[in-house]
Amino acid sequence: MFLKRNVECTMNKILEIELNKNHIIEKEKLFNLFTSFFDEEFGFDFNDNSVEIQLGTIDYNSFKLHVNKTLANEILNDETKDVLKKIFDSISAVKSYGLKGNKRVYVDYNKEIKVKNRKEKQNNRGQFFYTNGNNFSTINNELPDEFNNKIICGDSLEMLKKLPDNCIDAILTSPPYNFGLDYAATDDDANWEKYFEKLFAIFTQCIRVLKYGGRAIINVQPLFSDYIPTHHIMSDFFIRQKMIWKGEILWEKNNYNCKYTAWGSWKSPSNPYLKYTWEFLEIFCKGDLKKQGIADNIDISADEFKKWVVGKWSIAPEKNMKDLNHPAMFPEELAMRALKLFSFKNDIILDPFNGAGTTTTVAKKLNRRYIGIDISEEYCTTAEKRLVSYLF
Repeated sequence: MFLKRNVECTMNKILEIELNKNHIIEKEKLFNLFTSFFDEEFGFDFNDNSVEIQLGTIDYNSFKLHVNKTLANEILNDETKDVLKKIFDSISAVKSYGLKGNKRVYVDYNKEIKVKNRKEKQNNRGQFFYTNGNNFSTINNELPDEFNNKIICGDSLEMLKKLPDNCIDAILTSPPYNFGLDYAATDDDANWEKYFEKLFAIFTQCIRVLKYGGRAIINVQPLFSDYIPTHHIMSDFFIRQKMIWKGEILWEKNNYNCKYTAWGSWKSPSNPYLKYTWEFLEIFCKGDLKKQGIADNIDISADEFKKWVVGKWSIAPEKNMKDLNHPAMFPEELAMRALKLFSFKNDIILDPFNGAGTTTTVAKKLNRRYIGIDISEEYCTTAEKRLVSYLF
C-alpha cells in the first residue's frame, strides 16, 4: 500500500519521527488511524525508516483522547504503539500555535508578513533618520599598548580622555543605579540632574572612543520609585548623539520576592506601584549597523544565536555579590551572551563602570581584549584578582 497523504497548503510545522527498521511497525493501521481522525489539513508520509508528520490543524483534546484510547486497546502491537506515542509526544511538544475554535492551527501561523518592495519603502521612510548628519570618522585607530588588557583605577571621564578616537570595538557596562546603594568610593544618591550631567559626559567620551560600527550595550534599571525612566533618558541621549538604536533586550530576573505595598496604594487605584522583575539592555551602533570582523573570530553557535536574538533573556541574578562585596552586579551569563552576540574574538571591550570586574573577566574568558575603569581601588583589586584566578 502507498502509505502517503500530502496536502497542498503550506505547512508551518513538519515533524519527522524515526522508525527502527528492524522492528515490525503496523504502518497500514497507523495510516488508517490518521486518515480516519485528522482533517484535510493534516498530511503524513511513511518511509522505510521514518514517518513525516505535516501539521495543519488539530482538535488537540480529541486527538489526545483518541490516542489514549488507542494505546489502551490491543489493536496495535507494542512497537506500533511506541511509534504512536512518539508522534503524539512530538505534536504535544509544539508550542507555537494559534487557536481556531477548538483546534490548534499550525498552517502559516506566525508566518512573516511579506512586504512588497521592502527596501524601497524602507528608504522612503528614512531608516534611522535621526542619525543624519553625523560626523563620525570611518577611520579606526589602534589602542595603545599601555591600555590593552588593563584594569585602570580612576575617574572614567578623565581616563577616557587619554584614549584615541575610534579604538574600542564594544562597550558593555552598567552605570551606577543611583538607588542609594552602598558602592565603594561612590555616593549613589546624587541629584538626578547632576547624575545625568556626569553620566552623559562619560558617555560622550565612550562614543568618541568607540570604533565606527562599534556597539554600546548599556544595562540599566530605572528607579521606578522616583519615576525616572532612566532607560528612556539614556536612550534619548544616545539617539541625540546620532547613534543607531540597535534594539533592546529585557533581562528577566524572575525575582518575585518583593513587597506589594511599598511606595503605593494597597487595593486601590489611588496610587498603585508597579513591580518589575526585569532590567534593560539598550544597544546602540556607531555609524553602521554592520560590524567588521573576521569569520574565524566568530564564537557563537547556531543554537545560541537562535535563542539569544529573541529579545528577552531569562537569567538569574548574580549570586556572588556578597563575596565580591559589590551591591549591584550583572551575572557572567549576561555578559557572555552580550559579548558573543555583538562582538568577535580579539575585539577590545570597554567597561567604564567596571566595578568588581564581570565584563573584563568574561571578556578574558571569551578571548577578547579589555579595558576596565573604576574609581574604587577596592573594586579594581577585586577585578584584578578575578582575572588572575581565571587561567586559559
